[in-house]
Amino acid sequence: MRILILTNEYPPHVYGGAGVHVQYLVRDLAALEDTAVTVLCFGDQRSRQRNLEVRGVDPDLVCTAEHLHHSKLLRTLIREVAMAGSADAADIIHCHTWYTHLAGCLLKQLLGGRLVLTTHSLEPHRPWKREQLGAAYMASSWMERTAYANADGVVAVSRSMEKEVRELYGVPQRKIRVIPNGIDADEYRPVAAPETVGRYGIDPGRPFILFVGRITRQKGILHLVHAVPHIRADVQVVLCAGAADTAGLEQELSERIAQVRKASRNAIIWIPQVVPKPDLVGLYSAAALFVCPSIYEPFGIINLEAMACGTPVVASAVGGIPEVVAHEETGLLVPLAAEGPSNPEPRDPERFSRDLALAVDSLLEAPDRIRRMGQQARRRVEELFSWKSVARRTLDFYRELP
Repeated sequence: MRILILTNEYPPHVYGGAGVHVQYLVRDLAALEDTAVTVLCFGDQRSRQRNLEVRGVDPDLVCTAEHLHHSKLLRTLIREVAMAGSADAADIIHCHTWYTHLAGCLLKQLLGGRLVLTTHSLEPHRPWKREQLGAAYMASSWMERTAYANADGVVAVSRSMEKEVRELYGVPQRKIRVIPNGIDADEYRPVAAPETVGRYGIDPGRPFILFVGRITRQKGILHLVHAVPHIRADVQVVLCAGAADTAGLEQELSERIAQVRKASRNAIIWIPQVVPKPDLVGLYSAAALFVCPSIYEPFGIINLEAMACGTPVVASAVGGIPEVVAHEETGLLVPLAAEGPSNPEPRDPERFSRDLALAVDSLLEAPDRIRRMGQQARRRVEELFSWKSVARRTLDFYRELP
């Protein structure tokens, strides 16, 4: 089977969960028999091994516009058109995120392959993207809607996303298959790395809670910072947070952290750079708890990473997170009480932040409970979430498409 993967992110240029998904899905799809996998991605990547070829797409053509957001959109569209001219055959054309939807729709017509979309997120449920993209957000939403109307198959990473695809875009259930994200439990595992903890300025003699994610409203980082003064005073809060959606949002976070540092006895350690995976595994393993305060999360690979390292999770009960984090077993889920699908921010932000703090404190006061939850978290990952299983189920879905 000739499988063409279209993606914005691909190693070494990975900054979010969709990129992680593609990286491991491609690896294990290519390991299966009777597959030939080609990846077209944004960048300058070039590699070929056995039945896997990776080609970055970065055309020289520049199209400027009066508005910066429009220029960024046009740059994306130029890359997509270049993608459409970079493939000569495919049985399956598998798109990841709206950044490749135009290319996917064109290639379905040009090559006659089946168009498959993986639902990592949906634009109408991410209104903060207007802040990042401006009016270009309307164009990204239009491309996403058009792609779902033309798709032969849709992979939803959670039951929550399956429901959203049916409700937003009217995709019939027969076209959708729920296949969750996975984790490499050999790469993400409990390790002892006290030197890593110290290198990032964390006191190894005091407990710390950990956040990992982009600086975007989706990940709820401002709500976590707002919760810090309500968390017991001996706890360090470590924020591995970079790649801000906008300079304004990064400034807002910086100012909020400065305010909280003055009002709280809790140390806040902000690590703005990308943390290498080995170091990240060490931080996950050493953390007392991982906190995921997302206001929108179709799945949440980040929680799997923490759980694989034997760390319990305190997370908002939104999207696909309850399908990953088992409440009272591998962590605690905190109700968000959102305004609604078009505005997923909590109706009462103050209460949400306080509830996050209460959940964190309730576990920190029970070390045996944390230890038991960490062990159960690792077992859950090993039993239910494997990239090999994800790849096999994805290939089976390809074969079932009419």
